[in-house]
Amino acid sequence: MTHHGEALRRLIKDESLVLQLKADYTRATLKAVDRAIVDYAVKLTRTPGRVTPADVEALREAGLRDRAILDVAQVTAYFNFVNRLAQGLGVSLEGYWAQDETA
Repeated sequence: MTHHGEALRRLIKDESLVLQLKADYTRATLKAVDRAIVDYAVKLTRTPGRVTPADVEALREAGLRDRAILDVAQVTAYFNFVNRLAQGLGVSLEGYWAQDETA
């Protein structure tokens, strides 16, 4: 979370929310649609074999259209792929954001 937390911090500029997400995302102050997205992404990450059409329907009920649902699934899968690839090769991303941005 440190590496991605820094990216999130830069994107949303809300330190409190980043800390909430890092501590326990289920207790973070999120809009309903954001909660649905995060719940789905966590399930797809932790237990992908348990994702069902009902999980996709929950995203629709939260207001997402099919294209947005596809985007959520693809981004989640991509980050899972990249993280597992880095872990599998023994690559550490921690400290990356502390590097000089001009490099």
